[in-house]
Amino acid sequence: MSVRLKGLVERITFASEENGYFVIKVQVPGRRDLVTAVGNFASVSPGETLVMEGAWGNHSRFGEQFRVERYETAAPSSVEGIKKYLGSGLIKGIGPKMAERIVEKFAERTLDIIDSDIGRLGEIDGIGKFRITQIRKAWDEQKDIRELMVFLRSNGASAALAVRIFKQYGRESLKIVRENPYRLAMEVHGVGFLTADKLAVNLGFEHDSPFRAEAGIIHVLGESSDEGHACVPVELLVERCCTMLEIDSSIIEDALRVLKADTRIREQALSPSVADQFGGSRAVYLRSLHTAETGAAKYLESIRRFPALRSEIDTGKALEWLRGRLPFTLAPLQEEAVKHAISEKVVVITGGPGTGKTTLVQAILAIYAQMGARIKLAAPTGRAAKRLSEATGRQAATIHRLLEFSPQAGGFLRNEQKQLAADIVVVDETSMMDVVIAHHLLKAVPAKAVLVLVGDADQLPSVGPGNVLRDIIDSGKFPVIRLTEIFRQASMSRIITNAHQIRLGNFPDLRISAEEGQDFYFIGREDPVEAAETIVKLCTQRIPRKFGLDPIDEVQVLSPMHRGVIGAQSLNTALQEALNPKGVTLDRGERTFRVNDKVMQIKNNYDKEVYNGDIGRIRRIDRENQEVRVDFDGRSVSYDFSELDELVLAYAISIHKSQGSEYPAVIFPLLTQHFVMLQRNLLYTAVTRAKKLAVIVGSKKALAIAIKNNKMQSRFTLLKERLAGQI
Repeated sequence: MSVRLKGLVERITFASEENGYFVIKVQVPGRRDLVTAVGNFASVSPGETLVMEGAWGNHSRFGEQFRVERYETAAPSSVEGIKKYLGSGLIKGIGPKMAERIVEKFAERTLDIIDSDIGRLGEIDGIGKFRITQIRKAWDEQKDIRELMVFLRSNGASAALAVRIFKQYGRESLKIVRENPYRLAMEVHGVGFLTADKLAVNLGFEHDSPFRAEAGIIHVLGESSDEGHACVPVELLVERCCTMLEIDSSIIEDALRVLKADTRIREQALSPSVADQFGGSRAVYLRSLHTAETGAAKYLESIRRFPALRSEIDTGKALEWLRGRLPFTLAPLQEEAVKHAISEKVVVITGGPGTGKTTLVQAILAIYAQMGARIKLAAPTGRAAKRLSEATGRQAATIHRLLEFSPQAGGFLRNEQKQLAADIVVVDETSMMDVVIAHHLLKAVPAKAVLVLVGDADQLPSVGPGNVLRDIIDSGKFPVIRLTEIFRQASMSRIITNAHQIRLGNFPDLRISAEEGQDFYFIGREDPVEAAETIVKLCTQRIPRKFGLDPIDEVQVLSPMHRGVIGAQSLNTALQEALNPKGVTLDRGERTFRVNDKVMQIKNNYDKEVYNGDIGRIRRIDRENQEVRVDFDGRSVSYDFSELDELVLAYAISIHKSQGSEYPAVIFPLLTQHFVMLQRNLLYTAVTRAKKLAVIVGSKKALAIAIKNNKMQSRFTLLKERLAGQI
């Protein structure tokens, strides 16, 4: 039997942005204790009056609760209610103290004055024109968002969706959602196809709607891009779309034609020989990825063909000069690489740790510096760029910074019209470079310049789409120097020697040494729960005590997977509780952030100049201004509460996300539960992230499986074929 209950929202104890599920405390007339109400709410704030319908129930842990099935909301009318409402953080610019001062001045008329005569807030000391403008904007947006939330909630969508939609479309939000909800999946970050599809069904869109088919194709191509593919064979694309959408292939084919006509997708016809290897007669791209791949191939070829700027140099004399200047001796293969870097336009240098890649780059730069050449050094991540700078003694930048990204212009200032002022460009950690950033970089490199690409081809490919370094090497169009010899000093490190054993498919040396300075350990654990407990103990006690390393800043846990007991998510929860259990806390759905937490950016944000994989520390949580401040290597970056989906805890991260970074100590679990991810290049990448200490926690069986599995996951990309002139 349905019960009707009316009361004032006292406080919110839990709120999930993912599904709009709230646990709230409500003051109900006639009841001495606060009532716990639970259910899905479009939006609710302390101080509001709710008229709720539902039923009483008992929770095994939390006791009596009122389960809300439907409700109506009303703005607060009492002075106390208005004070709670405004001070709840609902309106940016008004915190609890400011709310109290406003209500003291205007009492029951407060909300009417904010709504219709907001200029009167200037009568209160401390509220100037800027603060009034800020409050007016936030108040108007809150009203529009609330209307959108009510509409979305009535049509089965989550409350969190409203903020994202409103950020994208502003006051056009409701109109756009009603006309074509599938636009959300294609245009609004964080809104998936399934969410848009569910909303569309509730709005009455047909199962075989053309809008649905078009959005489904874009969704499948986007998923493929997330998996690292630059394109998809058309036959496979149609099959995947039919399976996901449960509609006839003819509808998919029609939608493909529409998408191709308005250039949202591009197709590439394939010759029979390429089609046989590729698994299809045509390749389908998202427009942006087609532009990136064809552009990268075009600009690489332009650089390769352009006459060498220093073709008159005598390589023998240059090497002789170099031998007298360097504090180290080059190996024969390194000297060969120097010759190529002098005489060729595009050179690839690849090799594992300790094989002298950095030494070789120093030698090449010494010659070009002597010639007065303009030198530019870059790497995909901030940490990799910093390492390159320290190793060479020259300024190095992230690729984004080198290309001068401008939020105002909405793109890179360095491009084919305004190229880099450079005679030689050296890019380190090239295995991390996806096809999109490669395209942006290559079009900014002058055709007359020399391009040196440095990287470890045995590591995991880029997180983003494409397999740029591998495709350039496999195309056979450019000289490739493969460094294999481990130099004497590096051979003292078991991290380096074991990394090379793994690369070659051999079992690493797991013996415990009695000598000081051992830097590689294996701790046997078969049970995931025991492995997780061991990892926490290593971080909090054993490593800090034995090696004197900071458990947050100098120890990094890497995991092959996100989910599961020893996945990154669970390990983050356990490590946060162990390493940072107290402090100012902010709950965002299932995630909890605390001041001093270690966090990672998970998407490129050009406006903030923080990029996918950057790691920082939370330094401040400001509820009044709904702002979180994060320190990234000494630079403070501000996040609005609505932007926190860009951050995740980073006590533990995926091995993919660790590319381009090095850490004093690395711990990673390796168990048979990770079976689908047990690959040689994954293990090799994890080991090579460690500078001073690497610890594997897991089973020898899982280790053996990973070493044996050298089948790199193939990616659909045609860069190699474009470079080789096959298409």
